[in-house]
Amino acid sequence: MAKGLQILTANRLSDGAVLYWRAGDWTSALAEAEIFESGDAAKAAREAADRWVADRVVVTPYLFAVRIEDGVAVPVKEREIIRASGPSVRRDLGKQAAPESAPHFPAHPPSPPAVEAEGSEAFDVSL
Repeated sequence: MAKGLQILTANRLSDGAVLYWRAGDWTSALAEAEIFESGDAAKAAREAADRWVADRVVVTPYLFAVRIEDGVAVPVKEREIIRASGPSVRRDLGKQAAPESAPHFPAHPPSPPAVEAEGSEAFDVSL
């Protein structure tokens, strides 16, 4: 990986939760993750994570690039922004339901107003 700021991530094997390396252990909050400025420190953490893989605690640890914006680590790639923000299918689940847990993620715009279907698109869903 290119030099620059990096964070080590993996998924918890038991439930798939996204985790971040912090001082030899894992945290679920990106804001609490250890940020590596040197390739050597990042490589050492990545190698230490292999013990957690062998113990079947996490899977697929890897490093990803971040930048600092207003004192907050922000992933460079969209994939990591999504992983750090929780499921992308519903705003009432995961970390995006509690914005304070994902300060790196921009606030969601309000949902569009509901539109009543008409004609052939309308149907009764009552039971």
